[in-house]
Amino acid sequence: MKFSRLIIHHLAVFAILLFSCDKDFHSVGSQLRIDSQLTTSTYVAPVYTYQKKLNYFQTDGLPLGQLGSIQSPSFGVSEASITSQLRYGGAAAVFGAYTQEREDEGDEDNPAVIQENERVTAVFLDIPFFNNRNDTDQDGVIDSLDADPEDSETDTDGDGITDIEERRSNLNPLSDDSDNDGILDSVDLDSSSYEYENRVYEIDSIFGNRAATFNLKVYELTYFLDVLDPYSNFEKNKQYFSNTDLYEAGFFGATLCDTPYSLNFEELRFNYEEDDPDTEDIDEREKVQTRLSPRIRVPLDIDFFQQKILDKEGSDDMSSLENFIRFFRGIIIKSDNFSDDLYMLLDINNANIKIEYEYDSLNINDTVDDTSDDQVEVKSKTFTLSFSGVRFNTLSNQNTNSEIDSEIQSGQNDIPSKKSYLNGNGYFSTIKLFDEDNNGGQLLNKLRENQWLVSEANLYMYLDQDHYTASENENLVDRLYLFNYTNGEPLVDFIQDYTEDNNIRNRSKYIFGGFLEYDDLNQPYRYKFRITSHVNRLIRKDSTNFTMALVPANGINSIINKSAETSDQEVIKYPSTSILNPKGVVLLGSDADQERYPDKQIELEIYYTEY
Repeated sequence: MKFSRLIIHHLAVFAILLFSCDKDFHSVGSQLRIDSQLTTSTYVAPVYTYQKKLNYFQTDGLPLGQLGSIQSPSFGVSEASITSQLRYGGAAAVFGAYTQEREDEGDEDNPAVIQENERVTAVFLDIPFFNNRNDTDQDGVIDSLDADPEDSETDTDGDGITDIEERRSNLNPLSDDSDNDGILDSVDLDSSSYEYENRVYEIDSIFGNRAATFNLKVYELTYFLDVLDPYSNFEKNKQYFSNTDLYEAGFFGATLCDTPYSLNFEELRFNYEEDDPDTEDIDEREKVQTRLSPRIRVPLDIDFFQQKILDKEGSDDMSSLENFIRFFRGIIIKSDNFSDDLYMLLDINNANIKIEYEYDSLNINDTVDDTSDDQVEVKSKTFTLSFSGVRFNTLSNQNTNSEIDSEIQSGQNDIPSKKSYLNGNGYFSTIKLFDEDNNGGQLLNKLRENQWLVSEANLYMYLDQDHYTASENENLVDRLYLFNYTNGEPLVDFIQDYTEDNNIRNRSKYIFGGFLEYDDLNQPYRYKFRITSHVNRLIRKDSTNFTMALVPANGINSIINKSAETSDQEVIKYPSTSILNPKGVVLLGSDADQERYPDKQIELEIYYTEY
């Protein structure tokens, strides 16, 4: 009986404790729901801009070469030339079939070894254009010419045969009469004469008037371009900068080319030089042997390359690549006398000089001991010099307006700018959020006390639309890039953005943004960056509020840093993407006239949540 009462007693105590705990728990929960609310609001934070300019910047090791001249009402005249070493593959250079030593000494066991008498027949400088061959639906028509780039069943040329079917039948989907015989493809029973391997290209990265004429000049370089820097005890690569002008310094020799020139954007096609006697029904001389993408292609001085290259076979100068680049130090490519603006970004990685030459070859007709049937034949070969090794651009900017100079002077004195001038020749802007010099530090500390959770933060920068006419809009920068001015590193939002768009150039990381936007009248309007993570870290994690920099972006994936010096002699890390863009833009700065531009002030708009 005592045991039963004891059990009942413990159960009763346990029930009371359980009830008490449950009651306390619900009491706390109901209090939280009553006193706490989540609210979402918007806050516009102050932003300050400062105009900057580079004295010079590193231009070696870039993925393209710049050549030409272009004028902007804002930035004056920008000009570019190319300086490059030339290299060949292998060790000692050999022309013809045998080394010069074997030619001189002969070979008792091989009577075919004779003096080959190599002679240059032609020399060409080739610099390809960048081109777009994107074909999303794989129907043989590049997207820019396709009636519907995503549908291979469309009929772009309107001949009743779909693009994909014409591709399969080796017809031209851009012509209703592929072989130009007057019979339409839809009824033509024989279009075999059409060269279906012909290609149509969309040329990229040419700015200004593509039909402009100019003088193209190529000179021998007489200055040796060191790969390693002697001032670092040859432990680091030597840097070459935009203000390095070896032509103006007098380091040039022979003129290899000086000719009027205009651009050709057609595929280059070269037929066979000889007819094959084994194919009686086909004349190979009417057939294409070689196709080259559109490019700058100019002849160079034959006599120079005969004496400088082929006649040096067997000499110390041609015995090794190291000796060769000290002997033939490179070339300088310049352009002038433009009929109109023309500025080119060229595929310098695939540029070369091709030396075409002939040489004598003894055909012994497989009779070593019988010389009566020996015949001297003329054969041909090509020796290629590539643009590998050291190369750089010389860039200059002249006749800028006084307003830019005034803004640069203000920026050096830490005075916010009325306008921000940005272009690829070294004009950029720095940006400060919550600026310490403008009580920004106190503001940022106050915001941190609020314990905001930032859901989105957008930085808006507006064009000075009064500055542009309709004809100038095409020269505006399509995209800008925002980075850490202190160390050249990208913002955390850039790093965290893995979005990609392979259909349109320079559109990856589209959440981070920086694209040129248009207003309701389809006029260029503003640029927008989403920097949510950066602002969140500033407000919630007490991160360093570093100065940012704003530059043009030619390719958002080409952000490798280069060394540069600002107009106030500060050495910084500068993204190569800005160096690769001749376009520019004028933005309204943080000190712009508020009465004149009431709704176009640069601003940081923050969407946040708080209790």
